[in-house]
Amino acid sequence: MSQVWITALLGLSDMVAINLATVALLWMKHVGGSLASVTHAWFEQHPLAPGPPFAFVLEFYLYDVLPLIYLCWLVLLVFNGLYRPRQTASRLDESIAIFKVITVGVLLLFIATFDLHQGMSFTRALVGSYWLTLVLLVAGGRIVLRTLQVRLLTSGIGRHNAVIVGTDERGARLLQSLRATPAQGYEVIGFVRAPGEVEEESVEGLPVLGTVADLGRIVGQRGVEAVLIALKSNSHEEILRIVEAAGGPGSAVSFSITPDLYDIVTGHVRTNQIYGVPLMELRPQLMAPWESAAKRLTDIAVALLVLVGLAPLWILVVAAIRLDSRGPILFRQERVGRKGKPFAMYKFRSMVVEAEDETGPTWVQTADPRVTRVGRVLRALHFDEIPQCINFLRGDMSLVGPRPERPFFVEKFAKEIPFYRRRFNVKPGLLGWAQSKHEFDMKSTDFSSIAADRLQYDLYYIENASLMLDFKIMIRTIWFVLAGKSTR
Repeated sequence: MSQVWITALLGLSDMVAINLATVALLWMKHVGGSLASVTHAWFEQHPLAPGPPFAFVLEFYLYDVLPLIYLCWLVLLVFNGLYRPRQTASRLDESIAIFKVITVGVLLLFIATFDLHQGMSFTRALVGSYWLTLVLLVAGGRIVLRTLQVRLLTSGIGRHNAVIVGTDERGARLLQSLRATPAQGYEVIGFVRAPGEVEEESVEGLPVLGTVADLGRIVGQRGVEAVLIALKSNSHEEILRIVEAAGGPGSAVSFSITPDLYDIVTGHVRTNQIYGVPLMELRPQLMAPWESAAKRLTDIAVALLVLVGLAPLWILVVAAIRLDSRGPILFRQERVGRKGKPFAMYKFRSMVVEAEDETGPTWVQTADPRVTRVGRVLRALHFDEIPQCINFLRGDMSLVGPRPERPFFVEKFAKEIPFYRRRFNVKPGLLGWAQSKHEFDMKSTDFSSIAADRLQYDLYYIENASLMLDFKIMIRTIWFVLAGKSTR
């Protein structure tokens, strides 16, 4: 069963559960005679009839209130990650998460219906009943679906093709554990030999498909969806090379690493220890499709708002640039985007024309003699970045993401810094996690060291990408700008 089907079924189950719980709440209010607006509407149409039947109550709320209530609950569930892809979700953990979300939601309902003049429109009994019904129906529906998913995985349906990197005892032990727990969802099709391991043709009856150097080819030819790394988790450089070999720009392969005892004791795998096989997951893309769509809409909305809404200001900027120095208004420069594809990034020109004709590509510096008088003001106010809104509209960039780099420096850093090309798994952005968290020393001439430091933040963003994190980056960037710190 594909992840799309699982998400669709979870959504359907939640929709039925939430609407049933809301209908039950309306029925209790109807029986208690506290639906004054419905009663008034009924007697306007049937002045001589007895009180309204429940069918009239449902019809009264069917097209506005019920969809609105469901939408509110859907937003809460989505923003709390209850529709994110999960390889083998623990039914208990998921039920606890639902319990927390519904408790918060009902408390918000309790507060929203409180009237200082008339009191609450819901009694404590009604609120408690609604809360309990929601928890039982939503969690119950999901438990049924997850149980069905486990049964299908156990029977071999819906598993993901996987290879194990590591042919020694550690790799063999991982295969045995996965065979004993088929609900983990992996169909191991073979092994990949790590550097320094003894050459063998097979391990535990499965073939050794090649070495780490062959991993990219194996992934492509065999339809591999998951790479399970059975090496010591402190083999950092080797693990980075493995992930880089199999998960180049745009890769959809997931990676999991068998932890050491230290990792388990320190709690690094506490949330990933499912079905007795602890694995530390390294996912290539955490942002769900709906979040990606919302992120794209945000990019377009912000770009239009800035470009159109503040058009008079940009006209003044254009005039200032034109009067200050000769040359074009917009500065166009090639950068590297998602999947390693180059694109033209736009800025308001803040430097003299032909600034790099003699020096070649140079790293941005705090005090640069090539910057014009107007350019210094534009950079201080970050107005030079505004034309990148054009890149938002074209889809080359996003509002939030790792800052795009020039091809010259990409080639340089990719040779010197392991894992560097993994930055291109997402669109580059104007506002980055690295720039919002740390002010880098732009006077330093050790560019590779700065790039390596930034990469740690960029990889954190990629592995934890979400709308909530994007919002956090926006807020932190605003604070950085107001504090006069560099966000470049």
